[in-house]
Order: sequence, then C-alpha cells, then structure tokens
Amino acid sequence: MSVATQNLTAAHSEVKAEIARTDAKTALLLAFVGAVLAGAWTVARDLPLNVPAYVAGGLGLALLIGAAGLLLRSVRPNLGGRHGFPLWVTLTPEQITDTAASRDLAADIAALSRLAVAKFTCLRRAVDLTCAGGALLILSVVFALGGAA
Repeated sequence: MSVATQNLTAAHSEVKAEIARTDAKTALLLAFVGAVLAGAWTVARDLPLNVPAYVAGGLGLALLIGAAGLLLRSVRPNLGGRHGFPLWVTLTPEQITDTAASRDLAADIAALSRLAVAKFTCLRRAVDLTCAGGALLILSVVFALGGAA
C-alpha cells in the first residue's frame, strides 16, 4: 500500500470518526435541551410570572425549541448522497463490485467532509441558541422573583 493510499485511508477514517463524534454530541445536547424545556415548564407553573418574566421566558423557550430543531436536522439521515450506502442501494451486486474496485477514496473524503461540516455547523448554532435560551430563562426567573416590577 502506497503512502498516498495510507494517507487517504487515514483521512477517510478521521472524517467518519468526526461524523460519529458529532452525532454523539448532538444526542447528548438534544437530551439536555429536552430536560431544560421540561424543567422550565415545571418551574414556570409554580412561579408568579409577570410580563417581563413571560417575555424573557417565552423567548428563551423559543430559542431552545429552535436549538432542538437544529439538532434534529443535524442527525437527520442524508439518503440522497452518491457515496456510501445510499449509493450501494441503487446498484446491482455486480455494479457494487465494480464500484468498490474503482472506489475514489478522495471523493468519499470530500463528500463526508461536507457532511461533517454541515453537522458541526448545526451543532454549533444549536449550542449558541441553547446558551442564549438558557440565559433568557434565568433572566425570566429573576424577573419572576422580583428582579423587575
């Protein structure tokens, strides 16, 4: 195996590992956002909310719901690709053998890298929305407990 092939194989494995890492982070963050939404709902029922608390809390919940949407988008399967199993399902067994024999690893790396960047972008935006939503929920509690008249 040539050095170039080894480098391509290593890069291919690295990109696949990054995609798996992103999916794991997304799953954890989605569970966290769900817990925060459930907790906010529970706390909000027991607090005397004033108008500023309603506004801040409503905006915070909206941002958290937006974050959950981005997280779900991040883990949504991309079945329209021309690499990996979406490609294999369109081929006959003979075509799979021919395609595997002439596999363009560099093209796979490029396609998987684009997928990984899209996933990380959604994850990053979701983290930003989660932080902003959490800050607004904290502000809402401060307002409800007398921080604003």
